[in-house]
Amino acid sequence: MMTVNEVSKLTGVSIRTLQYYDKIGLLKPTEYSQSGYRLYDDTALEILQQILLFKELEFPLKEIKEIISGPDFNQDKALEQQITLLTMKKEHLENLINFARGIKLIGVKGVKKMDFSVFDTKKIDEYAKQAKEQWGKTPEHKEFEEKAQNRTKEEEQVILERFWQIFLDFGKLKALKPEATDVQNNVKKLQDYITDNFYKCSKDTLLGLGQMYASGGDFTTNIDNAAGKGTAEFVAEAIRIYCGRTN
Repeated sequence: MMTVNEVSKLTGVSIRTLQYYDKIGLLKPTEYSQSGYRLYDDTALEILQQILLFKELEFPLKEIKEIISGPDFNQDKALEQQITLLTMKKEHLENLINFARGIKLIGVKGVKKMDFSVFDTKKIDEYAKQAKEQWGKTPEHKEFEEKAQNRTKEEEQVILERFWQIFLDFGKLKALKPEATDVQNNVKKLQDYITDNFYKCSKDTLLGLGQMYASGGDFTTNIDNAAGKGTAEFVAEAIRIYCGRTN
């Protein structure tokens, strides 16, 4: 576990920025120390890497939050597309540098060069647009669509009610430690329920969902409103333990 000060020194991200990310639910600390200081584990740092990569690609923070907190977010696929986009930007910058050098050289000879094609970013913009559209088309998303296509509205309602009942059960278990047997059994129940009714929920997928539940967004609000304040963070910690990512 690292303090916010240690994370700031490691990453170059200011403490104020990390505090702001916490406030808007973009990157929540893994937990807080007894003194109230923010603490971050390796999973949080991995998420921060994703945030910084998207920032380098000039994505607004709101879009970054929507992308990385979505249940269909695929980190490997996003990295491949980020590498492609960064490579395209690198080539664009190299072209601009060569163009500027060319202007300087031509200027010495007293000739003007009126060429604006080097400033065209349509190719980069189009790829970024396609990438964002594809982030919602992961195998999990497709599997969810396949399972949901033949369900009636009544069946969907029942499935959602039973899904939320699992979180209500977590709320009733909050008096126990997250590593308690009953709590861990409920995590297994959550994982199996997602697999049976939505998409295959591996431990990696479940870990990402747990981070999302405690991210401070709508999921956190809805879980805490339904099952009691602090339930979302309790679920996230129980999931971390279940997935072998203890603090």
